[in-house]
Amino acid sequence: MPTPENTPSTRPAERMLAAGTLPVAATLLTGTIALYIALVAFGNITDFETNQQFVRHVLAMDTTFKDNGLKWRAVESTALQDAAYVGIIAWETLAALILGTATVLWARALRRPEGLRRAQLTGSIGLMMILLLFGVGFIGIGGEWFAMWQSEAWNGLDAAIRMITFAGIALIATHLPAATAGARTQSAADTASTADTASAADAAGGALKEGRP
Repeated sequence: MPTPENTPSTRPAERMLAAGTLPVAATLLTGTIALYIALVAFGNITDFETNQQFVRHVLAMDTTFKDNGLKWRAVESTALQDAAYVGIIAWETLAALILGTATVLWARALRRPEGLRRAQLTGSIGLMMILLLFGVGFIGIGGEWFAMWQSEAWNGLDAAIRMITFAGIALIATHLPAATAGARTQSAADTASTADTASAADAAGGALKEGRP
C-alpha cells in the first residue's frame, strides 16, 4: 500500500521544493555567469575590433578631462594596448571554461552529494577570477589608474559593478553552509558506516578468539 509520502499527488510538490534548494540555486547562478562570460569572450574573439577600440581609448586616456594631471599614466603604444586586450580575452575564456566545468559538477552533485565540495571549490575559482577581472582590472586599474571614470564615451564602470555584484552574490551563495550540507551528511554517514563495519569485524574477531560461533 503506498504511503502518503509516495503518492503521485505529492511528487510534483516535492520536486518543486527540491528545485528551491541552495545547491540548485548555486548551480543556476554559476551556470548563468559561465554563459555570460563565455558570450563576452566569444564576442571579443569574433568581433575583435569593437572592444579593441575600448581598451585602446581607456589606456591612452584620450577621452578623459582635458586638464587631467594624470595623463602621464597613459599607455600610447598600440602593441601594449592590444597585448592587454588579448590578455583580457584569455582571462575571460579561462574563467568561462572553469565556471562551465563548475556548473557541470554542481549539476552532477545534485544527485551525488559527495561531489558538492568539488563543485564549490571549482566554482569559487571561476567566480574569483570574475571578481579580479572586473574589480581589479576594470574598476581598480581602468577606472582609477587610467581615470576611466572621467570618460563619457569609453566607460565600463557600470557594467563592471553589475558583474562584481552578481559574482559576489553567487560566491556567497555557494559558500553558505546549506550548499554543501549534503556532502557533509554523506561523509558523516560514510564515516559511521565504516566505523560500524570495523566494530562488527572486531566483535567477530573477538568471538573467534574465544571459541564462540
